[in-house]
Amino acid sequence: MDKVEDVSRGAWLIPRMQAFGTVGGTVGSGFESYARILHPLEADREDRSAAADEFGEHPVLDSATWRWSDVAERTGATVRADVPWRTVSGRDDETELRFDDGWRVGLPEEGWFDPRHLAALTELLTRATTTPLDLVMALWDGWGDLNGSSTLVVGWQDSATLTATERSELDEYATHAAAEHRRAQDALVASLAGPRLELPFREYLLLAVTLPELADPTWMADARVGTYLDFGHTPQLLWPEDHAWVVATEVDADSTLVAGPRGLIADVLADERFEVFEVSAVDDLA
Repeated sequence: MDKVEDVSRGAWLIPRMQAFGTVGGTVGSGFESYARILHPLEADREDRSAAADEFGEHPVLDSATWRWSDVAERTGATVRADVPWRTVSGRDDETELRFDDGWRVGLPEEGWFDPRHLAALTELLTRATTTPLDLVMALWDGWGDLNGSSTLVVGWQDSATLTATERSELDEYATHAAAEHRRAQDALVASLAGPRLELPFREYLLLAVTLPELADPTWMADARVGTYLDFGHTPQLLWPEDHAWVVATEVDADSTLVAGPRGLIADVLADERFEVFEVSAVDDLA
């Protein structure tokens, strides 16, 4: 993946951005139709009759991917187009849900659109653009591993007290590791230096990508951006050069929005691989 130095390629979105937290403020206004894809939930069924490990976890008997509607059946909630996760889960904290039959359900990922779902979506997106080989991917500039602000912590995990020699060795290792981390961060910042797309609520690093690349759910394994090798982000914004559609996963959002022509959105809504609802540009998802 190459950096897009010409950030004016994203300027067309600036006047389309409506109020923060709305659909139009996230994916842009002015499109014919919109869809909201709810991020799936990872669930494990525990054997709570067995002893827990040192972290308080019980052996896992089964694992599955749940939908919000699966949780709603147990909590009595109704899943609708603009529903927030806290309404479905019935709680305001950010902890896993635990049910009496042993199932433990995680929270929907925020700012992350599963590459398998993105790959599935590319099948529909390809039919709705004339430029499938010319896309722009926008990544939020606030991720610590992309802007050089990540930190390294070195610790000691043992019940025994450190001896003076062990303490000295640990301090020496920590100093060396911190220096190496800082050098890597400085190299990363230098390699990614350049203009950013400034939208009303976020700033973004722009990358060039194609739909065939994203159609492979393992694309991140070989992705390279500057000197950063362990690529761990899915797009916050994605659009083709013909501006036919936009896909947006806001960094604090537990769902992904698709904006585009009616035919595309109809295809997304009809695809059983997604838990998806039609929304409008003025809907508030904050």
